[in-house]
Amino acid sequence: MPSSSTSASMLDRTVAPPVQPLARVTLPDADVHTLPSGARLHVLANDAQPVVRLQAVFRAGKLAENRPGLASLTARMLLEGTTTRTARQIADEVAFYGASLDCDSGFDRSTLTLYCLTRHLPTLLPLVIDVLSNPAFPAAELEQLKTRTIQNARVERKKTSYLASERFNELLFGADTAYGQPFDAEAYQTLTAVEAQAFHQTMYSFSNAEIFLCGDVAAEQELVAATFGTAPVTAVPLAASPAVDEPVISALPDRVSVTGSLQASIRMGRPWPAPTHPDTHRLRLLVNVFGGYFGSRLMRNIREDKGLTYGIYASVAPREFGTTLVIGTDVKGESADFAVSEIELELRRLQEELIPEEELETVKNYILGKFANELSTVFEQCDKYKNLVFLNLPADYYTQFVQQTEAADAQTLQALAQSYFAPTTMQTVIAGPPLKLTA
Repeated sequence: MPSSSTSASMLDRTVAPPVQPLARVTLPDADVHTLPSGARLHVLANDAQPVVRLQAVFRAGKLAENRPGLASLTARMLLEGTTTRTARQIADEVAFYGASLDCDSGFDRSTLTLYCLTRHLPTLLPLVIDVLSNPAFPAAELEQLKTRTIQNARVERKKTSYLASERFNELLFGADTAYGQPFDAEAYQTLTAVEAQAFHQTMYSFSNAEIFLCGDVAAEQELVAATFGTAPVTAVPLAASPAVDEPVISALPDRVSVTGSLQASIRMGRPWPAPTHPDTHRLRLLVNVFGGYFGSRLMRNIREDKGLTYGIYASVAPREFGTTLVIGTDVKGESADFAVSEIELELRRLQEELIPEEELETVKNYILGKFANELSTVFEQCDKYKNLVFLNLPADYYTQFVQQTEAADAQTLQALAQSYFAPTTMQTVIAGPPLKLTA
């Protein structure tokens, strides 16, 4: 039988542990160097583990392409062979050193990422420069890549979730802009190696590249600076802000008919203030109350109460030239319109009622705790730092996030909801079975 002192010291699991306020948050200072090539090298050193991540980021995303799909095709072809290495040789060399090498293209930029043990970085740097500077765009690999991409797109276009998101972006940004343009299989099929080579020569210049080196890098910093500092340079035009007309919000949902589908995918949302907006942190808190975590209002209503879905979310998608609020879920086809009405109900509740203090504190603790957890590794810290660089955010952005989140009150959030959460300002897209006509 345990002693009374042992019993007294046992954890009472019926009582929640106390919540400690999050201390002031600061990212590690990055050492920033402008190299002779024009590239900027950002270094975040941390020797906790003998690993390193190297990222070379270029203004070579969809925003920079002059033909649909060219940015993605070019980025993916970088690992398909250079003038000195085949795709197999590149893959074998990366695998031999237990490393990872990948190239990804997004709306705004394209990024080559290398993960490796610190001791292998000097050996792998020449490979990285070769991949970035000397891609061969071999014809056979190019055709195979186009075929795979088009086949994958055909599979995706059978999914209501893909079609809803595609149509949503098209309505908000316009079908002729980089952010709203749907995938065009016919145009993609006609892309050539000559076009990819020209795009690479123009946009993959180190003159405006951002190089991020993080991890156990203290001993290798000078080598990386010397390697990228002498890389080939060409002049690169800066990406212009895409022309985006103010969307015309329809009073009725826009519908994408998917014959034979039993499921409907819903996308709702609107253009949203950029991360530089003075209300951005309080708006982030409000979005989380609405639909940003498992206990959110949307989850409690649409999933727990009504049983319409396995999951529903609301999130903010920031891009360099356009930010959006996106609400998304998948439901049975016959439940789509009811689900939309319940989402609109929750939007109006935030406009009409103050958020209870207990609920507000719960959400504050959730997002601040999640934020602290997202800073647990130097790679995650570097990701946060990259947001400062690419979105032109102030150095104290994350400190302000913590302070403004902690200080936000229900009255302020209600006023923001009245400005930004009106159902009539939300574009709604439903992709699913065709509407049944009634006699």
